[in-house]
Amino acid sequence: MPRWASGPVGHPSYWRRAKKELSAGDPVMAEIIKSCGRGGLTGQGDPFVTLVRSIVAQQISVRAADSIWNRLEETTGGISPKKVAARDEAELHAAGLTRRKASYIRDMAVAFLDGGIAPSMWHEKDDEGVIAELLELRGIGRWTAEMFLIFHLLRPDILPLDDIGLIRACERHYRDGEEMAREEIEQLAERWQPWRSVATWYLWRSLDPTAVAY
Repeated sequence: MPRWASGPVGHPSYWRRAKKELSAGDPVMAEIIKSCGRGGLTGQGDPFVTLVRSIVAQQISVRAADSIWNRLEETTGGISPKKVAARDEAELHAAGLTRRKASYIRDMAVAFLDGGIAPSMWHEKDDEGVIAELLELRGIGRWTAEMFLIFHLLRPDILPLDDIGLIRACERHYRDGEEMAREEIEQLAERWQPWRSVATWYLWRSLDPTAVAY
């Protein structure tokens, strides 16, 4: 099995405890969790897929990202380093990616194949350590790194302050739709520690019944 193919799969073991503690500490969050019903964050186990999905989703809507992802899968015959690297940037661009994203994703596929990227080592690093390494890769900003921490490594306490979905959900539920500054959201989220990833997931879900996945 390739060294990049392993990762947590399924719901994280902390999910039930996190829901209980978030609900006990924040009445608004308790209502959000209750309204969302069952379900939760699910690890897919494939770091390449998570990173590619995150790059595809940068600065576009969930619906647009899903559409491009489906076209990309059709173009490549499946999302894997080998299959993506076998396509040139023009083919990836034709699937709906911007030229820049096509370049980033193909370069990443090559790096996975030649060992330039070794995600198996990231399990031993703390959150900021993983983010620092990811930021060295072309096309990876802090938001994308945070999505990787949430959806691949299943880290429980990530707060993606630049995520538009998180911002809009906080404004809707905690400020009656009025704009909130980054600092206000960060302060609000203190009550969610050490489960800010879980709170973020439920805030996303409160805006869209389709669970966010990368």
